[in-house]
Amino acid sequence: MDRLSNTVRPYAWGSTTAIPELLGTAPTGEPQAEMWMGAHPGAPSRIDRPTAPGERSLTDVIAADPERELGPAAVRAFGPRLPFLLKLLAAGAPLSLQVHPDLAQAQQGYADEERRGIAIDAPHRTYKDANHKPELICALTPFEGLCGFRRPAEAADAIAALGVDSLKPYVDLLRARPEDAALREVLTAILTADPDDMAGTVAEAAEAAERLGGAHAPYAQIAHHYPGDPGVIAAMLLNHVRLQPGEAMFLGAGVPHAYLGGLGVEIMANSDNVLRCGLTPKHIDVPELLRIVRFEASEPGILRPEASPAGEELYETPVDEFRLSRYVLSAGGAPVELAAGAPQILLCTAGSPQVGETTLAPGESVFVPADESVEASGTGTLFRATVVV
Repeated sequence: MDRLSNTVRPYAWGSTTAIPELLGTAPTGEPQAEMWMGAHPGAPSRIDRPTAPGERSLTDVIAADPERELGPAAVRAFGPRLPFLLKLLAAGAPLSLQVHPDLAQAQQGYADEERRGIAIDAPHRTYKDANHKPELICALTPFEGLCGFRRPAEAADAIAALGVDSLKPYVDLLRARPEDAALREVLTAILTADPDDMAGTVAEAAEAAERLGGAHAPYAQIAHHYPGDPGVIAAMLLNHVRLQPGEAMFLGAGVPHAYLGGLGVEIMANSDNVLRCGLTPKHIDVPELLRIVRFEASEPGILRPEASPAGEELYETPVDEFRLSRYVLSAGGAPVELAAGAPQILLCTAGSPQVGETTLAPGESVFVPADESVEASGTGTLFRATVVV
């Protein structure tokens, strides 16, 4: 078992206080958006093993002996790399409105961009790898987001209430067309509208949303961070979701979404593939986006953990690359055995649980290779990230 040293990413939308408060450190005044735990090459965790003194990246450690670190079953299923990335995510402002491809779409898109010779770091590059990126966010504080399309009739009512004349064609389309066609046509119209005209429309809509308040208040707040961005109007097509601590939300392929604010534990397949729909100055590939988005209305499924007799509380998802659960440990309780067979990352978010001989504080984490079993005891909350094999 190895204690992890992790990198905090300073994205502009990050909270300046949430991660420092969890870690018990002083804020720097700069945004601290995400703390990464895993073997992603962009910011791999680091370990220092007594058998090989000196910090090494978890990526290099796994590459040196993948069957020991990941287990033969995980290597057969996912290849010689850790298939998930675990994060602490602290949103102080809305993230970009985005979708992720499924596995076949990612493989096709990556191969196409490679064939066309688009540099991997080019600003107009869409596919950074050939993998899909399902993800799960579990709230540690009250957490707000957008997830999936709501019924076109509901979106039409919300937009009509703003009283903005230039939005009336969208309202009419949402009310007149079949659901999937209505959502496709309206999103396409929003993303291809004249930027100057749309900036004026967004400004009017933001003023009206602020005046109306209530259910419209989130859109006024989004517009405050992204004035003139067409994503403000696109956001009104989506379900607004509020998670309470311990609740989670799963985001599958083709589902448009955005996080608006709060602190959570996020886990995802180890991929960088993001297609943006708005709320960003970055490149938006509209034709490819429209190919990937699933234009279907759905209820945002809020997940609550399912408890087992062994004390594990599991967040069920339909993917194998990651499995997230938590243990709420109490003083005097029996130790919990975390069995070997697959790689694990254990993250403390409250209290001071003990994992093996190691006591963790909030925000601290360890990597457990597949050939090791450990026991957890003490008091606190421990999230467990692993794979399904």
